[in-house]
Amino acid sequence: MRDDKCIFCKIIAGEIPSNTIYEDDDFKAMLDIDPATKGHTLIIPKNHYANLMELDDEAASKALLVAKKIATKMMGSLGCDGINMAQNNGIVAGQTVNHFHIHLIPRYKNDKDKTICGWSHQSFTADEMAEIKNTLSF
Repeated sequence: MRDDKCIFCKIIAGEIPSNTIYEDDDFKAMLDIDPATKGHTLIIPKNHYANLMELDDEAASKALLVAKKIATKMMGSLGCDGINMAQNNGIVAGQTVNHFHIHLIPRYKNDKDKTICGWSHQSFTADEMAEIKNTLSF
């Protein structure tokens, strides 16, 4: 599966160069061209899925295994003190490329900006929490 208009699909096809750090039959991981920190990496499936909800279960499972492998390498090789893993779905959630991808962002004690999502916290009453729980429960 490929979307000819998708920049990540073009990168996977070799039409656009990338700083690839990992590749297997199903995934490619490359340094982000606009990194938050040293080593900021994107993990992208070679098949086109617009977002997490389109990703099949096998690809979703493998994505986490690839993220773990790369994060482990980051911790050992970059000397980072932690790692953020971020994955956005939809424009309002910050997704800028309509192709599922995971951000791995090495974090360092001296980082200037420690925020990733920029969310503010909200409060809900016990009744509201119960309603939300009932709505989301399987």
